[in-house]
Amino acid sequence: MRSRRTAERFLRALDRAAEAIARYLRQLGRRRIVRGILVTSFLCALFAVGTVAGIISAYSRNLPDISRMADYQPDRATRFFARDGTLLASVYKENRVWVPISRIPQIVREAFVANEDHTFYHHHGIDYFGILRAAFADITHERIEQGASTITQQLARALFLSDQVSLSRKIQEALLAIEIERYYTKNEILERYLNIIYLGAGAYGVDAAAHTYFGKSVGQLTLGEAAMLAGLPAAPSDYSPFTNLTLARERQRHVLQRMVDSGYITQAQAMAAYAAPLGLIKQQPAGLLSYRYPYFTTYAIAQLEQTFGRRAVEESGLQVQTTLDTRMQRIAQDAVDWGIRAAEAEGINAHEGALVAIRPSTGEILAMVGGTHFSIDNQFNRAWQARRQPGSSFKAYLYTAAIDEGITASSTMDDTPVSYPMGDGTMWSPHDDDLVYMGRITLRTALALSRNVVAVKLANRIGIDRVIEYARRMGVTSPLEADLSLALGTSGVTVLDQASGYSTLADQGIHNVPTPFRIVRDSLGNIVLDDRFPQSSEAVSAGTAYIVTSMLEDVIKHGTGYPNAIIGRPAAGKTGTASSFRDAWFVGYTPDLVAAVWIGNDDYSKMVESYGGNIPARIWARFMKRALANTPPHPFPFPEDQVVRVASCTTGTSDVYLIGTQPTSDCSRVLPPPTPTPVIGATPPPVRATPIVSPSATALP
Repeated sequence: MRSRRTAERFLRALDRAAEAIARYLRQLGRRRIVRGILVTSFLCALFAVGTVAGIISAYSRNLPDISRMADYQPDRATRFFARDGTLLASVYKENRVWVPISRIPQIVREAFVANEDHTFYHHHGIDYFGILRAAFADITHERIEQGASTITQQLARALFLSDQVSLSRKIQEALLAIEIERYYTKNEILERYLNIIYLGAGAYGVDAAAHTYFGKSVGQLTLGEAAMLAGLPAAPSDYSPFTNLTLARERQRHVLQRMVDSGYITQAQAMAAYAAPLGLIKQQPAGLLSYRYPYFTTYAIAQLEQTFGRRAVEESGLQVQTTLDTRMQRIAQDAVDWGIRAAEAEGINAHEGALVAIRPSTGEILAMVGGTHFSIDNQFNRAWQARRQPGSSFKAYLYTAAIDEGITASSTMDDTPVSYPMGDGTMWSPHDDDLVYMGRITLRTALALSRNVVAVKLANRIGIDRVIEYARRMGVTSPLEADLSLALGTSGVTVLDQASGYSTLADQGIHNVPTPFRIVRDSLGNIVLDDRFPQSSEAVSAGTAYIVTSMLEDVIKHGTGYPNAIIGRPAAGKTGTASSFRDAWFVGYTPDLVAAVWIGNDDYSKMVESYGGNIPARIWARFMKRALANTPPHPFPFPEDQVVRVASCTTGTSDVYLIGTQPTSDCSRVLPPPTPTPVIGATPPPVRATPIVSPSATALP
């Protein structure tokens, strides 16, 4: 019995021992499992860290050098402005104007930060919570209000990477963002971001976008306008107000709410900004058709490219203050358009016209009209790209050369038939359209009535090379044929040439090189071209210029310019009519303004009896009256030290002479210089066709 109990105790002991061993074994297994898990986890962690470190090391070796960001200079638009500040054109590869952060309003910065990266001022390049939000949203297919890429990451992508969607690009983007945050301040990062971001409609950066959408600089944006721009980066084409105004307004509301949530503005401010009128302008045409006053503007662009090169104009961000007077430009275009309509109504068959206006004392081009319709199909600028025969308007250079050589305005020549041998063995016989010869007349009368035979005889006397020399001195740049017919304006010149040449007479013999520029600055504000001080040279003496001017005054008072060129103030000018009526001109000036006018047809077809004293003179007068409406009239300055006025007691007439060339007969007397008071009033009637010749006048062969 005892043995049985002993056996049972032994068996229970064995059971307990077995259970203990089992428990031990179970505990040991669990510890090994836990240890195994820990070891495995540790090894996995080491592997992950090593892998990540390897990936970082691998991608870091190929990262761009972010130090280049400090010197980064993107292509910048060159901008042209009129003298009143009107933006004329932006020339660019990418429409971008760099604006320092100090000139970007706080509301603009806050709008972009609130919408694109509300933790911008707190993270170090990467928004980890943003990445988790984006990942979760991707898994659950939920919509998120803000992407995972920070402003710094977007900048890294724009500056150094492509837009390719790939894991490797995202890794590089994140690494670059961290590096950028280490070396650059938040303001430096934000400045670059706001200047390079694409905002639709061809605009890069906030300032270009402000001009594109609202017609103003970024510094003038309202809160509502800033919010609309800040809503564009995610999808510039879709959210553009030019494309879908309703969607753009929704984005604007969204940005304003983001600004409220970020603490930048109050709800009331957001509501007021959304309700405020949106100063959206019409979408501007692209390219040349976007230019204001394109005839002048395209000329200015061409001249700047000639000076600095096309690449500099397209990429360097030059700021160009031009000479254009927008008021005069509008008046000039109106005058040309009016004249061509009048030509059509009168059956003259003239379809195009051009006008150039210059301030003679500086050479500044104040207005340039190169045609009636600037379009995508026709941008030809007849003001400087077309060379047309100036006809008798070229005679101003001939007579200037003659007077400067000591020939007087009262000298006489025979208006009688003459012939000259041609190189081909034939004879050339110049004549006037009326086929009438006036006999012996003074040079003053010959110029006022535009007598061709006298002009040719005078050119033959002084030499055609001399005439060309004076035309060059005075501002004509077009090629000139050295033959006697040049005296009648047979070599083509530009309208700009004529305005430039006559401006020399208007400025008392001083030639100021025409320019469309006042100041050109580089992207940093340094002056690289200053044309406020003209390139000047003394082409002829002030005395010579005054005498020729007095002769050209007679053209308007009682010559071929009468009465259409009368403008109610002292003025001088000359008509020009090319052979077969293919070109008609009037070029004239006051002491303050010069204007050259041409009309004709691009295909050189004939007009119907279109004389320079008709439509061109009327266009000129219409322009000059309105352009000078706010300028007091005054006479041309009388150079007392170079010119003397002498009266003839025989005829009762007087004329002006260079000192030393005046008649010395006892019958002549020197008159005092004219009083410097404005001369306004009725003009005398036209003189008789055959003038009285003073006995003291010099007869030229």
